[in-house]
Amino acid sequence: MMKSLVCVDASLALLQVLREPQSALADALWADWNRRRIKVIAPVLWGYEVTSVIRKNTFRGLLAVEAEERALNAVHRLPVELWQPPGLHQRAWELARRFNRPAAYDAHYLALAEMAGCPLWTSDERLYNAVHNELPWVYWLGNYRPSHVIHETQADYATATHLPSP
Repeated sequence: MMKSLVCVDASLALLQVLREPQSALADALWADWNRRRIKVIAPVLWGYEVTSVIRKNTFRGLLAVEAEERALNAVHRLPVELWQPPGLHQRAWELARRFNRPAAYDAHYLALAEMAGCPLWTSDERLYNAVHNELPWVYWLGNYRPSHVIHETQADYATATHLPSP
């Protein structure tokens, strides 16, 4: 797997603009990628998905109308390079069938990561659970532990037990 490249799905990218409980963790992951100069890629489908979710959230009253355009502009300013390699749709269909997925949207992210030889990061736990046993290069945001969180946890423990911080 290529270490200087990572594929992200729409669910992870949207945490950057639609503040949810896992947004702080997503922020730390994106900051880590930025610090290590890792290029972030996604299939062209990503642009349609993030736009649709923002519109749907506004329609359902989950995102204020006055915040919709800001969210849309912010998500499309993320440093995500959109790729459409030949054979992507075919491979996505094959993966959707292999993992018995009801639709092929998520499988496009799997296919692109596989074709690019890089990890796929998602905040979609159902997708992760469906594929991670066979695709060890798929990572779920909920398992990410940023180094600063680990150090803060160690410092909290040290303070609670009166030990010196690491």
